[in-house]
Amino acid sequence: MVRDDGNLTLTISETAKLLGLGRNSCYEAARRGDIPTVIIGRRILVPVEALKRMLAETGRPVPVQ
Repeated sequence: MVRDDGNLTLTISETAKLLGLGRNSCYEAARRGDIPTVIIGRRILVPVEALKRMLAETGRPVPVQ
C-alpha cells in the first residue's frame, strides 16, 4: 500500500519497508532504475506518485492508506 500522508517523496528505507524489501535490495533496485528516484543533494528519494504509477502498471490496483 502506498500511503497518502501528504509527503511527495519517500526515503529508500521507507520504500523498502512499504514494498517488503530489504534496504540494500531497495538501493540496488533504485540504482538499476527499477524504482523511480530523484536525487537531491546526497539524498535518494522516491516520488510517491511515480511509485504509485509504477505499481499500477503491474495490473493490480494500488490501495492508498
